[in-house]
Amino acid sequence: MKGTHEYAGDPRNDDILIEINGEHFPRAEARISVFDSGFILGDGVWEGLRVENNTVLFLERHLERLFEGMKTLDFKPDFSRDQLAGRLYALLTANNMSDGVHIRLMVSRGVKSTPYQDPRMTVTPPRW
Repeated sequence: MKGTHEYAGDPRNDDILIEINGEHFPRAEARISVFDSGFILGDGVWEGLRVENNTVLFLERHLERLFEGMKTLDFKPDFSRDQLAGRLYALLTANNMSDGVHIRLMVSRGVKSTPYQDPRMTVTPPRW
């Protein structure tokens, strides 16, 4: 009997590029700072996206929810919905992926100067 969390490996993930703040990294080289708010405090928002037939399904709804989440948490993003959508599609192209894809889109408040919760200790714009 299969468990609910069974994972079937996908060879496309072996050489996948990960985008961090507009830069593409091979999977083994993708890193974020230990002072990133999302890592150190869980201070971030995320959306799980699915891609079928070269289309990020329900992208506008996902972006609406993501931006509402940032607004609720008082994030001040330095990017627009259109920029974010463009980067998603550029990353899919760079990875030569167009179907049967799942994306975890994560935005954190940014990098902290110290691991203190006060948002004023954030020294960068939101990271994505």
